[in-house]
Amino acid sequence: MKQISKGVILNYRRGPKSQKNYEYLIKFDSCNSRKDAIALIGRKVVWNKNITGKIIAPHGNKGVVRVRFKKGLPGQALGTFVLLL
Repeated sequence: MKQISKGVILNYRRGPKSQKNYEYLIKFDSCNSRKDAIALIGRKVVWNKNITGKIIAPHGNKGVVRVRFKKGLPGQALGTFVLLL
């Protein structure tokens, strides 16, 4: 049985002068360290029951992950929840 976890979309993946519109930083409830984040790489993420993405890398040491969506999310998605499948 798969365990479903809930996460919050924090922001786009950004640089000083650029923004990646298909990559987002997401913090999951059960993920508190880089080691936990590395264990999630390759898992699928669903936003609003129809847009899916894939966890591609950890971001920092606090358990935040980078997720790439095939279709970019709207700006209203920031601060909303996603489900980890």
